[in-house]
Amino acid sequence: MAEELEIEISPMGQVTVRTIGIKGAKCIEAAELVAQIVGREESRQLTSEYYEANQQVDLRQSIRNQRS
Repeated sequence: MAEELEIEISPMGQVTVRTIGIKGAKCIEAAELVAQIVGREESRQLTSEYYEANQQVDLRQSIRNQRS
């Protein structure tokens, strides 16, 4: 899934930012960047994606020659 920021601006000027496909603390970094641009943050609601680890799997296989 691609990483996206969904930014909604209400007629009253309230900005809502949703992170999509961004997991873990990286989503907060993205949202805070927008908050710095538009002004103060009024509230924050963490989604289930925040609690998902941004996992990278490194598989290595060790092969040994066995001599009889």
